[in-house]
Amino acid sequence: MVTLNVNGQMHDVDAPPDMPVLWVLRDLVGLTGTKFGCGIAQCGACTVHLDGAAVRSCVLPVGAVGNRAITTIEAVGATPAGQKVQAAWRELDVVQCGYCQSGQVMQAALLLAENPHPTDADIDAAMAGNLCRCGTYNRIRAAVKLAAKEA
Repeated sequence: MVTLNVNGQMHDVDAPPDMPVLWVLRDLVGLTGTKFGCGIAQCGACTVHLDGAAVRSCVLPVGAVGNRAITTIEAVGATPAGQKVQAAWRELDVVQCGYCQSGQVMQAALLLAENPHPTDADIDAAMAGNLCRCGTYNRIRAAVKLAAKEA
């Protein structure tokens, strides 16, 4: 049995220590907003925050989490940066197919939490590990810039 702090709530889950956090979140906790993309930490669709750092949940074993807090797409909107990012995403209609967007939003929220006024280069560097098969990169950058203006 593992106890996890997910979005401010404690969850006791029966998971082996090597089970990826992604599958614990989706299959055992019931939070399906975090997506499986590649399974090798290369696409960013599975991005969550672990004590305020972006991590790829598809390769993070649940046994490595310990007492650290996990924030998922379901709760990032409760943070100031997450709220601004989600509002900008809606205003600029960033989403096309939407599959990668939870990871994109998580990465963008962390960027703005750490750097409220990023340059284009800062945005590109922070978002480089998050892939979008639909190619919404220009809309993503515009939404991050819009969210930064709201800071």
